[in-house]
Amino acid sequence: MNPIEMLSLLVQDAFWAGLAALGFAILFNTPPKYLLVCTSVGAFSHALRFLILQFGVPIEFATLGAAVVVGFIAMYLARRLHSPATIFAVVGVIPMIPGSFAYRTMLSVVSIASAAPDQTAALLTEASTNAIKTGLILAALGIGIAAPPLLFQREKPVV
Repeated sequence: MNPIEMLSLLVQDAFWAGLAALGFAILFNTPPKYLLVCTSVGAFSHALRFLILQFGVPIEFATLGAAVVVGFIAMYLARRLHSPATIFAVVGVIPMIPGSFAYRTMLSVVSIASAAPDQTAALLTEASTNAIKTGLILAALGIGIAAPPLLFQREKPVV
């Protein structure tokens, strides 16, 4: 793939992820003055994951890397804009939620009921693989947005 096609895909990916982040920011009643920032964080996070995936990194680790970056960005924006970091962190990782893997898991589980006996093992393997992948991606999102504040945010001492 040439660089122009890669850049085009990256921009498209960022646009649609930003649109999803904007929708969830509106759904979560984010203050209007932060909507553009939340949209940008969501677009950037998904585009970063897309970029990391292009280097052959598995989706679980790419998601973890992008979520950690979102955690740092949320901490920075919270200090800069005097608002909770949760606003930017949660909306920023929403586009990376593994909906397709969860859907494929449920589709395989439902298909087991009507499958021939010789196909049951393959469907069960597919369902298990997708369920584990979904769980690992969700764990990566949670760890990614929680780790930066836990590691680098210092509580004020009580005097």
